[in-house]
Amino acid sequence: MYFNSIDFAIFLPIVFLVYWFITQKNLKLQNALIVVASYVFYGWWDWRFLSLIVFSSLVDYSIGLALKKEEQQSKRKLLLWTSIGVNLGFLGFFKYYNFFADNFVSAFSFFGQPIQPNTLDIILPVGISFYTFQTLSYTIDVYKRKLEPTSNLISFLAFVSFFPQLVAGPIERATHLLPQFYKKRVFHYSLAVNGCRQILWGLFKKIVIADNCAEYANMIFNNSSDYSGSTLFMGALFFTFQIYGDFSGYSDIAIGTSRLFGFDLKQNFAFPYFSRDIAEFWRRWHISLSTWFRDYLYIPLGGSQGGTLMKVRNTFIIFLVSGFWHGANWTFIAWGFLNALYFLPLLLTNKNRKHTTSVVAQHNYLPNIKEFIHISFTFLLTVLAWVFFRANNLSHAFNYLKGIASKSIFSLPEVRPSYLILLIVFFICIEWMGRRSLFAIENLLIKKHFSVKLAFYIFLIVLMFLFYGKEQAFIYFQF
Repeated sequence: MYFNSIDFAIFLPIVFLVYWFITQKNLKLQNALIVVASYVFYGWWDWRFLSLIVFSSLVDYSIGLALKKEEQQSKRKLLLWTSIGVNLGFLGFFKYYNFFADNFVSAFSFFGQPIQPNTLDIILPVGISFYTFQTLSYTIDVYKRKLEPTSNLISFLAFVSFFPQLVAGPIERATHLLPQFYKKRVFHYSLAVNGCRQILWGLFKKIVIADNCAEYANMIFNNSSDYSGSTLFMGALFFTFQIYGDFSGYSDIAIGTSRLFGFDLKQNFAFPYFSRDIAEFWRRWHISLSTWFRDYLYIPLGGSQGGTLMKVRNTFIIFLVSGFWHGANWTFIAWGFLNALYFLPLLLTNKNRKHTTSVVAQHNYLPNIKEFIHISFTFLLTVLAWVFFRANNLSHAFNYLKGIASKSIFSLPEVRPSYLILLIVFFICIEWMGRRSLFAIENLLIKKHFSVKLAFYIFLIVLMFLFYGKEQAFIYFQF
């Protein structure tokens, strides 16, 4: 069930009304409703995969209870590794089995020993990378005694399967989301309005920006050998805005929907394309995944505490694993490797934490010349890296970049849809004006008369109807 579908437009109001008007006085019923609604939401794609998420939930729930009773460290480690093995085992089988099988065959063929591939026709369960990391955070935190394990099965099932963020995040920590299922939730009109505002902006990002950019990005990437360097660069730009509008749009809808039900989810995007260096970009892009890898992989490996070689090693590990998390293709690993290379000069010069708190032009309307140059350069690096993310394979990516670097980069692009360029400019302006908020239109026009705000919201809705095209699946559903 897609957020931008008629199905969800019917599903959400029904769940909302039952949640607040029928089960409001009973917390257990509310949580049970969330579980049922979440399973319906997830089963809408393929009901067979419900058994997978239920099994994974029951494993981690049981291991959490066992960890509570067990004091012997060796047995606690065994329980932890059982959880890790089960969760990553499922993830590895469904997502990476064919990748490793194909590369195993290629390796033997390279050395003159051709063998028959033994691949399987495996369907990737939607959102498996997201809920796997979410359940793992629970077990790891319980193991580290940072979290008291729950004995409330319904609350735990609701935490794992919470439908707004189940399929594509944010990846919520058990320490943050799980306790919210224990507390009575009261409807707050102002929070609900704020949630609707964020849903509206998320839908605008997806329908108007991402889906329209997808049309031209797909056309150019799928026929890249036919276009000039300038057109190829336009294609990379379109994909850059497509993936941001698509993924951050999903997060906005998820967070806004959660707010309708009295839940608070963490911010997942913080205007990353306004970053002044690549380190700041990664603190603002897919924040829930970046911080997950930081806390559960980078820091346990030693983080930045060791010598230079250890810092470099850990940096490459974190980016390569992040790339591989996104998909079973060498292009994602190359994308992670390239971002590690981008990050390396900042790390070696101790400038990787230069921009950790304030947003660009914090107290000004516009960035100064230095900030503008830094933002532009960081954005350019990001655009080029996205080529690997979008390309079909490494050869396609390198040929695409080679095409961009050709003399034809100075020619006029063959593909330059003026309406889409204007929409992107409008989108950038709104994002820039709202960069100090949790999402772009949270406080935009907040002090203006109600009629002005209403006119703006209607304008966004009109744009969605005008530029609504073919229903596109969210990009991160495949991860």
